[in-house]
Amino acid sequence: MFNPYSLLIAFVLGGVICMLGQLVMDLTPPFVTPGHVMVGYVTLGAVISALGLYQPLVDLGGAGATIPLSGFGHSLAQGAIEGARQSGVLGAFGGGVQATSVGIAAAVIFGYTTAVLFNPKG
Repeated sequence: MFNPYSLLIAFVLGGVICMLGQLVMDLTPPFVTPGHVMVGYVTLGAVISALGLYQPLVDLGGAGATIPLSGFGHSLAQGAIEGARQSGVLGAFGGGVQATSVGIAAAVIFGYTTAVLFNPKG
């Protein structure tokens, strides 16, 4: 059943995740760049997911937890864990790629389509 507060919870949780990354960039210049934050979020999401602590955030915030880059790390880790369960050590390598392949393909397709349809101003 739809919870009317689920959208608010997702918005707040996603906003808090993004706010933390922005604070890190603002409070540590020039040492931490946006690239550092992006890699940190994916890595942190994977580590927290492997420890079993990210799934409760997904259950609470839905898209607010899965859309930020930490959610990508969570998907990679869960795919690797599932791949290892099914196929052993080699499955751990392919499981993460398989779990995130649809999202990566969508990003490539939409990015290419946008680049073809619109001219950048600059």
